Amino acid sequence: MPAFAEIMSSNSHRPAPRERDLPTCAVCSDSMIAAEASAFLSEEVVSYLWTCETCGYGFVTKHALTRFSCN
Repeated sequence: MPAFAEIMSSNSHRPAPRERDLPTCAVCSDSMIAAEASAFLSEEVVSYLWTCETCGYGFVTKHALTRFSCN
């Protein structure tokens, strides 16, 4: 009796959910994994300092936080 198996590709067409949220360098297009520093600007806004390890380009992003309530 012959056995059949399907070979699934390990290459995903879609990146992992968090991977697509990571910034890329505007100069060399290298992806960045972690921010160099972060600071709370208010209770609802946090700012991140990103620096590219490949070319040294730096920039700042700001994100609004969403509060969740448990019932």
